Amino acid sequence: MTNQQKWKKLSKQLDEIAAYGRTLGKLSFDMECCAPPEGIRKAGEDMSVVGKQLHRITHSKRYENLIEELHADSEGLSPVQKKAMEHLYEYYSKSKNITAKLSYEMDLASNRAYGDWLQAKKASDFSQFRDSLEALIRYTRIAIDLRDEKKGSYYDTCLDDIEKGGSIEQLDAFFAALRARIVPLLRRIRDEGKPIREDFMSRPVAIAQQEAMSRYLLELEGLRESALVLMTTEHPFTTNFGREDVRVTTHYHEDSFISNVFTTLHEGGHALFMQNEPEELQQNHCDNEMSNAMHETISRFYENLIGRSEAFIHFVFPKLRELAGGTFDDISERELYEAVNIARPSLIRTEADELSYCLHIMIRYELEKAFINGEITVDEIPALWSAKYKEYLGVDVPDDARGCLQDVHWSGISFGYFPSYALGNAYGAQILHTMEKDFDVFAAVEAGELWKVRDWLTERVFSIASLTTPDEWIRAITGEGLNVNYYLDYLEEKFTEIYGLK
Repeated sequence: MTNQQKWKKLSKQLDEIAAYGRTLGKLSFDMECCAPPEGIRKAGEDMSVVGKQLHRITHSKRYENLIEELHADSEGLSPVQKKAMEHLYEYYSKSKNITAKLSYEMDLASNRAYGDWLQAKKASDFSQFRDSLEALIRYTRIAIDLRDEKKGSYYDTCLDDIEKGGSIEQLDAFFAALRARIVPLLRRIRDEGKPIREDFMSRPVAIAQQEAMSRYLLELEGLRESALVLMTTEHPFTTNFGREDVRVTTHYHEDSFISNVFTTLHEGGHALFMQNEPEELQQNHCDNEMSNAMHETISRFYENLIGRSEAFIHFVFPKLRELAGGTFDDISERELYEAVNIARPSLIRTEADELSYCLHIMIRYELEKAFINGEITVDEIPALWSAKYKEYLGVDVPDDARGCLQDVHWSGISFGYFPSYALGNAYGAQILHTMEKDFDVFAAVEAGELWKVRDWLTERVFSIASLTTPDEWIRAITGEGLNVNYYLDYLEEKFTEIYGLK
């Protein structure tokens, strides 16, 4: 049997695996966006049952033999098929020793944890979530212990899973570089910065008007409406079931219209990535293999580098005024631009300003690192969270809902995700620097021609993400490895101008 014939046999199994994966994803989407509170636990149990079938296929001898044979000899496969085999073998090697019973228990724990987190957040009571979190940490360690190969610590292994090549050593240096320049700039703004008008930021805007703005922004970003769904959830996210079915979620607060604007831009960035990967990758089961930081690069790129730019505010200002029905008729473009860029430490990560945002990520990184590696217990998390918010951001945490329960991420077995947001910020500024060599980015933004940005990203960024490691990816795009100074220079230049610093 030739390798192409083996690939065709494997592809039939991969088609079935993908169908189960999409089914699980749709059940999860329903659980987070549609299910009534009393139905969430049963939805999680249903997902675990479907997960059993997925485990059965991916641990069958027929599947395992084909994976091992094509990994050992991939001669005759196309470059994309060879890369798909690399991904498949990596997943196989990490999960092959996980039994069906353990897999089901892990799925059940993860799916139940979401409902427990939701309930705990509503009650602002960490104790209602602590057992679920402790179980997820325990299962994370058990699964890592079962691997034939692992990194130096549990958390190093988690980081490498999320971001190939990631490690505590790398991130400690990365965050130290951010801290060294962001913290002094925040102090200068506090001590020397001019006051910025913000009284209009909490004016009520009807939900229907906000939804209309969301749809306008997604269209402006260049998304295909025929392959897009927009819904709401407690903690916004974007998911996809192929290029033809991308689901964006947001949330609406009548007294925080701007929050939805930037949430939609952020999630729309994820959706652009999902809609615009090469079709060849999807056909060969090699799509959606980019790292989380690659994904967050694009979401943060649209949220901040584009969305909070003076050029973008200039273009959307008339539309915002129109949809808000006179609510913002007494403010100027410049006042809106300055207000959406206020740099002031706050409680909530997703509402944080662009400058202090990475400090929120540092706090989560330090806590994750500690509790995954067993340096602190789950019960210490709320107090340590509050202490770090006071130390790094100078704010008091009033309750668990606005403290350690504010993010959904720890309700699943995906520890190590948070650093991806900060890495994405840095990658994005570096990519923008390269993009500006090819065309006048902000002239295009000011004219509402965001398709030029989308098309550049499609050709240079989206096309190679699933085929490369993060380091290979950023070098192919910009000609150098990750260089945090592009991001820090951007922040210093922008906020020095906005606040009139000398």
